[in-house]
Parts: sequence; C-alpha cells; structure tokens
Amino acid sequence: MTEALETVEVARGHLFAFHQLTGSADFKLERAIELLAAAGHTALADRLRRELLGRNVLPGRWTFQVIEDYEDTYYTPFRDLEREVRQLTDDVPHVHEADLKRRRRTEGEPGHEATPEQVG
Repeated sequence: MTEALETVEVARGHLFAFHQLTGSADFKLERAIELLAAAGHTALADRLRRELLGRNVLPGRWTFQVIEDYEDTYYTPFRDLEREVRQLTDDVPHVHEADLKRRRRTEGEPGHEATPEQVG
C-alpha cells in the first residue's frame, strides 16, 4: 500500500510540474505577444492574447484547479486510507524495504547500521 502511495506521490509531483510548466509557458506567451505587438503585428498579437493567453487547459479549469480536483478526489482519500492500512503494520510505512534492510545489511560493518542512532 505504501508503494502504491509513493506512485501516487510521483504522479502528484508530475501534476505540479505540469502546473508550473504551463504557467511558465503562459508568461512566455505573454512576452511573445508583447514583442509581436511592438513589431507591428498587432492583429496577430491581439488574436494570441484573445484565444490563447490565459486559456483553460481542461474545460473550465486552469492547472491549479486540476491539482485541487486531483487532491480532493483521489490523493487525499488515498493518503488517508494508506494511513489506515499502515495500522496493520504498527505504523511501519515501508515494511518490504525494512525487511530487505534487515536481511541485506552486514551487522557491525560501517555503513550498515540499523538506525541513524547507531552511526558513529
């Protein structure tokens, strides 16, 4: 379940990247419109400003609204249910990895400490 949540977290990160890249493109578009207008291409600049600048990425939504809908509809319930499932493992989130570490580390070898408190 934790691994599934990690994948959801990566997907959420991609949504934030999508949000920031789209916003950055919109500001760059605005600058291009200004340059086109300054160069005398006012009709084209006006068309770009009217049809493309500030345009929705999905019907009725800018990217921040896509993120908000994702978080409300999918991410938050997923995260909350992962916490509930984790109660079955005494709140240990990475059961598989913890088991791998337990089996693969070399007791007493530097760099193989079980916990940060054992370092040094």
